[in-house]
Amino acid sequence: MRVFVTGASGLIGKAVTKELLGGGHTVLGLARSDKAAEELTALGADVQRGSLYDLDVLKEGAAASDGVIHLAFDFVHGFTNFAQSCQTDQEAIRAMADALAGSNRPLIITSVTMVLPHGRTGTEDESHDISSPTTAVRGESEVLAKGLASKGVRTAVVRLAPTNHGDGDDHMFMSTLISIAREKGTSVYVGDGLNRWPAAHYLDTAVVYRLALEKADAGSTFHAVAEEGIEMKNIAQMIGEKLGLPVESKSLEEAQKHFGPVFGSIVGADNPVSNKKTQEELGWNPQQCTLLADLQDGKYFKS
Repeated sequence: MRVFVTGASGLIGKAVTKELLGGGHTVLGLARSDKAAEELTALGADVQRGSLYDLDVLKEGAAASDGVIHLAFDFVHGFTNFAQSCQTDQEAIRAMADALAGSNRPLIITSVTMVLPHGRTGTEDESHDISSPTTAVRGESEVLAKGLASKGVRTAVVRLAPTNHGDGDDHMFMSTLISIAREKGTSVYVGDGLNRWPAAHYLDTAVVYRLALEKADAGSTFHAVAEEGIEMKNIAQMIGEKLGLPVESKSLEEAQKHFGPVFGSIVGADNPVSNKKTQEELGWNPQQCTLLADLQDGKYFKS
């Protein structure tokens, strides 16, 4: 298949591009900069210049392909204008779906496990939590994508764990936790630290996208989650040990001041999720190291 990939030059995007090429597919990667274009060319992909705001470019890329993997998310304004980022995501999905309508070609979109209700193990069959403004607006992309199945587009949703770890991670949640610990001189968890984060190595995540592209039924949802829930206290203790820093518990209010209001809430979230259906339906079997093993033996603390 010829696959149009948005976000192809990101950490997960490059892994997905390599996974697709290794699986015998060809890749047309969206690139908004010369650097991104050069990186994709070096990997062996073709390049479509443009961004998520160029809806005609997105339609062109989708129309010229046998399927689409939509990884890009415009987070340029962070959480200060998160609703606009989500709106941009939905407009991009609509544009690409218009080009695929009636063809039954696959459109794999990206969501996150954090949209699920917290405090219990979430499954692939559950809908997003509409009680929180943040998860409600983020989950609208899932609703949109599933509705497009009725228009002859083989849509599927891949929910990412908050922690996609591995060599080269210099901006995702785990590297952010480490950077804040270095800056503040302490490694922090919230409350008793028993709240859980799911995790996956980004190379395992890339396999989920390829398998979803090849196998997913219209309207499916999958969890790219290798570990269903790791206690945040264990993560904080590993970071403290590796940096030689004290490990400290803070209340949620204190954590929001320490990490920032939104990220502090995320650090305190209890977000265990199941991957049972994903493994069964896609035949996915994670092969990479666990998060704590990666923190212990990987490159997060080499510099």
